[in-house]
Amino acid sequence: MTDEPEADPPALPDDPAEAASAAPEPPADDTPDGSPVHAVGIGPGNAELLTRRAGRLLREADAVVGFETVVEYVADETDAELIACGYRDEPAALARFADRVDDGARGVAMLMGDPNHSGYQFLGKVEAAVDAPVEVVPGVSSVQVAASRARTPLEDAAFETLHVRGDVTPAMDRLRRDVGRRHLIVIPRPYDLMPEDVAAALLADGADPGLEALVLERLTHPDERVTRTDLGSLANGAGGDTADDTAFSDLSVLVVRA
Repeated sequence: MTDEPEADPPALPDDPAEAASAAPEPPADDTPDGSPVHAVGIGPGNAELLTRRAGRLLREADAVVGFETVVEYVADETDAELIACGYRDEPAALARFADRVDDGARGVAMLMGDPNHSGYQFLGKVEAAVDAPVEVVPGVSSVQVAASRARTPLEDAAFETLHVRGDVTPAMDRLRRDVGRRHLIVIPRPYDLMPEDVAAALLADGADPGLEALVLERLTHPDERVTRTDLGSLANGAGGDTADDTAFSDLSVLVVRA
């Protein structure tokens, strides 16, 4: 008897985020038989902000998949098999997760913060991998915490995430349009579009250098830090694309007040 060859990882869509947002979730009674996979937002990393539903789903899960930096935050919240990955082994991890789900395991895919903030690329990959409906379970996000710290009501703010793969030109164009008119809440991209780089891009298009800017790092963690400055001063640190080229953590949110 010979071992069967491993199955190839599932083919992923060209733009997973676009695929994930192409249509609303179907009503529960329109989904195929069997339990759905849950894509769960786990908050900004503080276990106290894990929602009760997220906690219950983690306790009930048989298999949990997510990036290593996300999995470590909930390792003590579940007895499930933890399938952690980085960008390089992401397809293999998702294939392993899909196999577990096919075998009847209750599957949970974890996303940092809220799946609706920077989470749709991973969500789309999960949907492509598993032969089951995927239900999004929102959570608290660093965006919500940043809005609270900066006292910028979301209805008066423009939110953009740059923490995605691919072209962010449309997002930057919207920020240039709204700066000074609305509060800006921005998730930077490590490490080529950090807060300093975003500030410099806005100034280059005519933004007021005196606009109040806050960089909120590692929100809700014990080492949380808030830097209060102005757009002109912040832009002085622009340039570079490594961790050594920025004064801020990769877990940062930039707020520019109108």
